[in-house]
Amino acid sequence: MLFRSGAFGLDCSDLKGRQLLNLDSEEEGIFTVSCAGGVRMDCMLPGAQRSLTGETGYAVTISGLQGGHSGAEIDKGRASANVLAGRTLYSAMERVPGLRLADIRGGKFDNVICPYSESRIAVPAGREAVFEAFIKEFDGILKNEYAGRDEGVSLVCEKTALETALSPEDTGRLLRTLLILPQGVQAMNVDFPGLVQTSLNLGVMRMEEDGVHLTVSIRSCIASQKAELCQRVRAIIETGGGTAEARSDYPGWQYQRDSLLRRRLMEVYRDHTGKDAVIEATHGGLECGLFIEKLPGLDAVSLGPELRDIHSPRERLGVASTERVYRLVCEFLKRSR
Repeated sequence: MLFRSGAFGLDCSDLKGRQLLNLDSEEEGIFTVSCAGGVRMDCMLPGAQRSLTGETGYAVTISGLQGGHSGAEIDKGRASANVLAGRTLYSAMERVPGLRLADIRGGKFDNVICPYSESRIAVPAGREAVFEAFIKEFDGILKNEYAGRDEGVSLVCEKTALETALSPEDTGRLLRTLLILPQGVQAMNVDFPGLVQTSLNLGVMRMEEDGVHLTVSIRSCIASQKAELCQRVRAIIETGGGTAEARSDYPGWQYQRDSLLRRRLMEVYRDHTGKDAVIEATHGGLECGLFIEKLPGLDAVSLGPELRDIHSPRERLGVASTERVYRLVCEFLKRSR
C-alpha cells in the first residue's frame, strides 16, 4: 500500500468545519488567499544513435543565464537554456541541412529555470565554416533579445570528437518538437495584478540511449488551466512521436472573491493593530489546496509570524511576532463563538 505523508495523507472524513486558519505563512500582516497547484510531466522523444559518415562533431554551450525558481521568477522574462538550446539547434538545422543531434542536456530540477545547457551535434563535411558563422551570429541575436534581463547569455561552439548521432530525420522531428513546446507565463491573474496565474517550465532535459527525456513543471491556481497545459504538452510530445506521463499532481487554491472568513479576520486585525492587513496570492504551492480538495466549500486564509531563511540551518522565528499573531488568533476565535 502506498503511504502518503503530510497533508496528502491527512484523513479529513471526520472534520465538519469549513473554515481554516492555516498558520504556515512567513510574514506577519500578510494574509495569503490563493496558491498554485502543480504537476510534473515526464516526457520522452525516441531516437536511435547511428554511426557518423564523415561529419564533424561540435559541442554547443549556452551559459551565463540567471535561472531562478519557476514559481517565483517565471515572470521575470529570464531565458531557459533548455528552450534556447532547442531554438538554436533548430535554427542551425535550417542553415545547415543534414545536421545531426548527438547529445543535449540541461537542468537538474524541474522547478528551476535552466541556466546552462550543452549539446553535441554532427555537421556535414564542408559545412563547418557556415555552422561556426551561424553560432557567432545567433549569439549576437540572443544578447540583443535578452539585454536587460539576462545580460550574461553566451552561445559558443567548439569542435569535439563524436562517433554516433541521431539520423537527420530523427534530429528534425525532435528539434521541431522542442521548438514548439510552450515555456513560461501562460496567463496572468485578474484579481491580483502582476501575479502569474498559469505557467510551465522545461526544467530538465537529457539524452539517454532511447532518446531525449524531458521534465516539465506546470503550475496554476485554476485546475482547468493546469489540465489544459497537460493536454497541450502531451499532444505536442505525442505528435513528435513521444510519450508524456503526469506525476506529483497537487491541487491549487483558487481565490474566493466572497470570503466571510477573510472579512472577519481583516476586521479583527484592523481592530488589533490599527492598520489593514495585506491580501496576497502566490504562484507557489501551499497545503491549503489539498485541504480544500478534501473538504469542498472550505473557506481558508493562511497567516503566520515573521520567519527568516526558512528551510535552511539559519531559519529563525520572531518571538515578539509570534506573540502578536497568537493574540490575533485568540481574539478571532473569541469573536467567532
